[in-house]
Amino acid sequence: MTRKAAAERVGINIRTARDWDRGVRRLKRGRLYPDGTFVDYTTNTTTMRSMTSPPSTVPEQVGSRLLSLQERETIADLKRLGWSLRAIGRKLGRSASTIKREIDTRSTDGVYLPHGAHRDAATKRMRPKPAKLAQSGRLRDYVSDRLREQWSPEQISGVLSRDFADDESMQVSTETIYQAIYVQARGGLKREVADALRTGRARRKPHRSPEQRTSRFVDPMVMISERPAEVEDRAVPGHWEGDLVLGAGNKTAIVTLVERSTRYVMLGHLPGEHTAEAVRDVLVTLIGTLPEHLRGSLTWDQGAEMAAHKAFRVATGVPVYFCDPASPWQRGSNENTNGLLRQYFPKGTDLSIHGLEDLEHVAQKLNSRPRKTLGWDTPAERLLELV
Repeated sequence: MTRKAAAERVGINIRTARDWDRGVRRLKRGRLYPDGTFVDYTTNTTTMRSMTSPPSTVPEQVGSRLLSLQERETIADLKRLGWSLRAIGRKLGRSASTIKREIDTRSTDGVYLPHGAHRDAATKRMRPKPAKLAQSGRLRDYVSDRLREQWSPEQISGVLSRDFADDESMQVSTETIYQAIYVQARGGLKREVADALRTGRARRKPHRSPEQRTSRFVDPMVMISERPAEVEDRAVPGHWEGDLVLGAGNKTAIVTLVERSTRYVMLGHLPGEHTAEAVRDVLVTLIGTLPEHLRGSLTWDQGAEMAAHKAFRVATGVPVYFCDPASPWQRGSNENTNGLLRQYFPKGTDLSIHGLEDLEHVAQKLNSRPRKTLGWDTPAERLLELV
């Protein structure tokens, strides 16, 4: 029968029938699901409950790995028709031993009843137990004390695994600690939230994989993985790496460009704010001083200052490739050069005091230094050969 027809025969609402099929129990204030999740409609909250008694009904599918109610009905039907255990197993895609064990274990007085067998399997499978940190004791005290010392849940779990390797009662996973803090009635550590975690968040923040992250810019980025091979091996000159050197409070900045094959440095003056438009204008000016054959590409990180990358490409014809998040090694030449520049522009200083002439002087200093990676040639000598 259909669910609707069955509900009418029994005299219940179709939604109640659907709840019975799924093992959902309707309580006074909300709904209790088979996994212990309780949705309270009066307070609009979701908590976890210990299942003190099995539900009055069980879901049709106990688990994807286990036999479903439909499979048990098929076993009963085919057994009555005289099918062998192997034939039933082939029909269901199960081993013959699984079918034999099911019939031997679940039969009553030699009769196999699928619904009774399914209820028995579901009831025995439920092993509700209170969360580890919901119980007072040595483990909970240890976790609480370390949280007060600003240890992270991962640090707590790791040290417990090392120091109490032979004591199962003193083992707890990182996720269990987080649930004890964030899920109501799941461990009693709610009061620790304000001081326990370094973030101080009262709610968990989901972390997304790189594929799920939203692009930082309106205009789509072209990632470094799509950069031509000739850029990667530094065989062809004219490909640049760029970044900003920031001053005190990140309020002032200098644009830095480094050519990948020659290590030649160009510096751009930003007297005011380092907005996307200001950085774009400086980059257009710097690239504009180069001959056409040295305008190959520009590689940058995903800083907000490059939000106008499309306008830069339109103005110069130079494609921009973006590094992966938190991957400074993908612009190794530029990172190394920025470190050298700190000799002239120390951290925590106001960079707006340096004018165009100052920047040209520093760039000339770096470009006239011999480099081991260039066979002790200078960047200026290498670039002069190209020009």
